[in-house]
Amino acid sequence: MKKKVVKKRLYFSIPLLLTILIVVLMIYIVNTRTSKPQELYGYQVINTFPHDPNAFTQGLVYADGFLYESTGLEGRSSIRKVELETGKVVQIYNLPDKYFGEGITIFEDKIIQLTYQSHVGFVYNKTTFEPLQQFSYRTEGWGLTHNGKQIIMSDGSASISFLDPNSFELISRVPVYYKGSLLRYVNELEYINGKVFANIWGSDYIAVIDPHTGQVKSIIDLKGLLKTQDTNGKVDVLNGIAYDAVNKRLFVTGKLWPKLFEIKLISKKM
Repeated sequence: MKKKVVKKRLYFSIPLLLTILIVVLMIYIVNTRTSKPQELYGYQVINTFPHDPNAFTQGLVYADGFLYESTGLEGRSSIRKVELETGKVVQIYNLPDKYFGEGITIFEDKIIQLTYQSHVGFVYNKTTFEPLQQFSYRTEGWGLTHNGKQIIMSDGSASISFLDPNSFELISRVPVYYKGSLLRYVNELEYINGKVFANIWGSDYIAVIDPHTGQVKSIIDLKGLLKTQDTNGKVDVLNGIAYDAVNKRLFVTGKLWPKLFEIKLISKKM
């Protein structure tokens, strides 16, 4: 009888243990998705630099003392190397007219660029801008960055995708949550100190995303950055984030903006 009692207890304890584990996991997931951002940031302008007002900025990277920029619109798309201090374009490669250029990143000695709705990306030699390779993807192409091991891509949805840097095969997708709700229109990306900084299309905000959980950890409010007198009636939305890791400088600009800004983040109360 004792053996039967022991077996019966074990029989009931296993389902109970599984139930407890499931409940704990669900609580963890809910807490991860609904926890409030840690902080709200404003900004202080440290420096202002000239920016090509005809550049429909889709991607921005800082490397080796220069800005590397991707511009969009059919017939006007390019990748370019730009002097930070002067805004002068010192090197350019123009995409075929049928392509709408999107986000870029620099991985090792290559520039990787997305296109908007053509489902094709391009790889270039970083020094010469010579096209080296094409790759395909099923979604739209919006923003691009990397974490040193994987390419991180946005497509305008509420998710970020992780790609193999050599084959560009999809490894995983992580949904992005802000206050418990999916955050759509994740756009241009920059990987900074373990977090993904993302322009949110159509807004003056940058979301700082934990790439492991997809949770927005903080929001950067850049309202009023470009003054009314600088708009000339043709500027588009805030778009473009670059980071100088050596000197810890953060740069932002927008589509058709005549200026590019170095900013310092200032903590604000939520």
